[in-house]
Amino acid sequence: MLKFVVIAVAAFIMWKLFTGEKKNKEKQDSKQHDKKVKAGEMVKDPICGTYVQKDSDIRVKNGEKVECFCSYECRDKYIKRIEAKNDD
Repeated sequence: MLKFVVIAVAAFIMWKLFTGEKKNKEKQDSKQHDKKVKAGEMVKDPICGTYVQKDSDIRVKNGEKVECFCSYECRDKYIKRIEAKNDD
């Protein structure tokens, strides 16, 4: 019986260590993300609102403005929206 209690306590301690580290990592990642947004290194995708790197590979130039996208799907929706406005 004592072995079971010791193993259970050890498993609980290991679980707490791993989950605590995960929470700290998530907090740190969130802080870094917020810093990048405030510094202007990240911009908002105009379709879905996701923040992406300013130097993203998925971009569209609309006049003088360059829009960055999180996916090709969002880019295609944006292009269709622009084409619909131009047709009007």
